[in-house]
Amino acid sequence: MTSKPSPMRADARRNRERILEAAVRAFSEKGADVPIDAIAKAAGVGSGTLYRHFPTREALVEAAYRNELARVCDSAARLLADYPPDRAMRLWMDKFIDYLAAKQGMAEALRAAVASGADPFAESLDRLSTALESLLRAGADAGLLRSDVDSLDVGFGLAGVALITGAPAQRERAGRLLDLILDGLRYGAAR
Repeated sequence: MTSKPSPMRADARRNRERILEAAVRAFSEKGADVPIDAIAKAAGVGSGTLYRHFPTREALVEAAYRNELARVCDSAARLLADYPPDRAMRLWMDKFIDYLAAKQGMAEALRAAVASGADPFAESLDRLSTALESLLRAGADAGLLRSDVDSLDVGFGLAGVALITGAPAQRERAGRLLDLILDGLRYGAAR
């Protein structure tokens, strides 16, 4: 008989979230070799607390990346609940660009994790595609976005924007390019 893991206490959950946020910042700003103790300190926890949640550097890198992925993917449903589908799409695009910037910043740490046998990217494409499909479908159903667009095409277009405008100084340009992509998604919608 297998037992279900007990739910995480609220304080443990908060500690885990603070560790993941500190890890993303640290890996993005300082690379893969940032000391684990520095991440614990930035999160306001002891090293023992960090290692209880993430026994290896690779586990921390993978969890930090997956947490960022979950944030951007899970935001699609929340945005659709709060905004019209075309506005939700545009707000999600901003979140996606921020996610890609964090991923680019963490590239060195992610490469090290992959080299050690971890696979942080195992579900990335499926999760991102599902989030985009929900936004596109809601927009098409409302007559605000085209119904003939492939979610992977949109995702690759957004990745291209992120690649070209990856520097923080280019964020304004990224916003203009995202507006153009959204205009393309609106062109020919049922309305």
